Amino acid sequence: MIVERRIDLKCHPSKPSATVRAVQVLVRRPTGAELQMTFRLDGDISRISIPSPGMPRIATDLWRHTCFEAFISAEGRSAYHEFNFAPSGEWAVYAFAGYRDGGPLTNEKLRPHIAVRSTDNGLDLDSLVRLDGLSAIHPRASLRIGLSAVIEAVDGLSYWALRHPSDKPDFHDAEGFALLLELPDPKG
Repeated sequence: MIVERRIDLKCHPSKPSATVRAVQVLVRRPTGAELQMTFRLDGDISRISIPSPGMPRIATDLWRHTCFEAFISAEGRSAYHEFNFAPSGEWAVYAFAGYRDGGPLTNEKLRPHIAVRSTDNGLDLDSLVRLDGLSAIHPRASLRIGLSAVIEAVDGLSYWALRHPSDKPDFHDAEGFALLLELPDPKG
């Protein structure tokens, strides 16, 4: 059995974009220790800055350009992890004990699988995260998830998320971790 949700992200009103029409995410949680996410960007790709494909590697400041993100916490806990997925294949993982209280992790075992497909009017980024690399709790817990994207286009950066709790874009605000993803029922 797989728990699956399709979600539309909302653009932060302070940074609207005429170039990006929509950002949608399909989230899948199979019974194993994986979390699968497909981010779909719909827009005028010729006017959006997409990092060129390269070798998968840890990188910093990915959020300064087109990048997709997932914030994952076990339900009821203030600690969370942030994953950054760039269309280039670059990635980053951060661990936080609470709101912005933490920093980057450099463990290659946390490397997400990233695959990208693009067309004239869109881009899909598939990502796969191993939950058992985060902690022994994550594969068995209900998860509180924040999904977001930073899109760099000719009309500037736009910020997309499930929920924007404040007047400034802030993906770390736990109020934005708006998706509760239960553990799949193994009996179906």
